[in-house]
Amino acid sequence: MLKKGLIAGGALALLLGLLFGRDAFSYVKTSFGRVKDSVRHSVPVQFELERARKMIQDLDPEISRHKRQIAREELDLQKLVAQVTDEQAKLAKSWSQIQTLKSDLSRGDSNYVYAGQTYTVKQVETDLTNRFDRYQTKDATVQKLGKILDARQRGLSAAQEKLKAMIAAKRQLEVEVENLEARLKMVEVAKAANEFVIDDSQLSRTRQLLSDIESRIEVDAQMVNADDLVLDEIPLETPAENAKILERIAEYEKAQGQQGEDSKFVGVEK
Repeated sequence: MLKKGLIAGGALALLLGLLFGRDAFSYVKTSFGRVKDSVRHSVPVQFELERARKMIQDLDPEISRHKRQIAREELDLQKLVAQVTDEQAKLAKSWSQIQTLKSDLSRGDSNYVYAGQTYTVKQVETDLTNRFDRYQTKDATVQKLGKILDARQRGLSAAQEKLKAMIAAKRQLEVEVENLEARLKMVEVAKAANEFVIDDSQLSRTRQLLSDIESRIEVDAQMVNADDLVLDEIPLETPAENAKILERIAEYEKAQGQQGEDSKFVGVEK
């Protein structure tokens, strides 16, 4: 299986070399970069935000490690400061003793008494020489300790500043992630609002039906008004039927009047 894979890879490399020559590697690199970018852009933004939040949380162990280192260094420096202070006090005492012996030898006495013991000039000079040698060695050691202390204090200050910067940067990253999440939610809400479509076709059809009904009612009303106008017109010509009915009424009234007169006469005769 591995042999087939190697053969296929070699054949592909040979084909690319034949097609593109020296530019084959550049084409492959560009294609790989595009595929990588495509895959990266296909990852959901929410997933990337979660990944960023996880990376920020992964800073906590590093911050804790720096805190422990700084705490240990602070304790070590406290011990070193105490040591340097003690050595400096011893140096000051030794120097004071050296100055005492030097002052005594400067007087030119033949013998010197210290703590109830008598010493010759030679003994005092030997002791002074030994004291001064030890003082010089001790002084060089204390100076080196002082330089070490100074360097470690500067390193501690730098580490403390670095820790503060790291903590501040972590907090800033957390705020930026929260801001990005808020912006993403706003975009999602706006996108959902744009994609939310209300089907108002039924409403439109109902409105159109009411409009058609209104139009029909207006047409019917106009037709009724038109008929009323025709009925209200005064006829300019007398229909034959109207003439006959007038004559009939006149004859009826005349007959009724005649009958009344006859009834009156009848009553008188009685």
